[in-house]
Amino acid sequence: MRDPRQTGAGFWKSLRMGDLNSAVASMRGNPSAQQIAFIRSQMRDQRRPEVLGTPLKELETVVFDLETTGFSYQHGDVILSFGAVKTHGTTILQDQCFHLVVNSGAAVPSDITRLTGITQSMVDDAVPLTEGLHDFMAFVEGRVLIAHAAGHDKAFLNAALWKTSKVRLTHRLLDTMMIARQLYPDLPEHSLDLLLHQAGIPIEGRHDALKDALMTARLWTSYIEAVQEEEGVGTLGDLYMYLSRL
Repeated sequence: MRDPRQTGAGFWKSLRMGDLNSAVASMRGNPSAQQIAFIRSQMRDQRRPEVLGTPLKELETVVFDLETTGFSYQHGDVILSFGAVKTHGTTILQDQCFHLVVNSGAAVPSDITRLTGITQSMVDDAVPLTEGLHDFMAFVEGRVLIAHAAGHDKAFLNAALWKTSKVRLTHRLLDTMMIARQLYPDLPEHSLDLLLHQAGIPIEGRHDALKDALMTARLWTSYIEAVQEEEGVGTLGDLYMYLSRL
């Protein structure tokens, strides 16, 4: 008779080490491996050149924001939550939102709790980072990503993707701050708060990832209306050319 330990090596190894949860997970299949494979598949062919010809009025995007434990992923800061909403052209799809707290394995500083409302107990009860990334990328699919001060969000996404799946973000990513700098070069700064105030968009729930994403989506849709009407920018490729003048 075949030794059952040979058909479930992961189960027996985990059980011998006293990790019953891992043993049970191994018998169900390894969800993390499946999630990692999916994340990797989402990074393929996301910069197809034909997308550049898409009219802005038809462009499908995901506007997103991250809350993090700090500003430096190089020094151990990690993602705490994802917030996102889909848009089609200048229409914000309010019924297609994504909001998720994740457990990245780090403590939540007290000042971040005061700023974001995310507590240590919320993180302790949250899904693991790999599962959160899987769900976020499943929500995004092949859409163009939009964020404000996008360098911060891209850096943290890349750090998380590399840590969990050994891949980098390949989606096209546009920054509403860069568009604002081109449209309104004389403003003293281009922070999200100032731009929301300038655009007459009510500021509600700052530093909540979903609420920030929804407010940024209102900026994004107003900006693509402006560049189409005032600058003759018709397609995604035109928008890249417009931003290249900075």
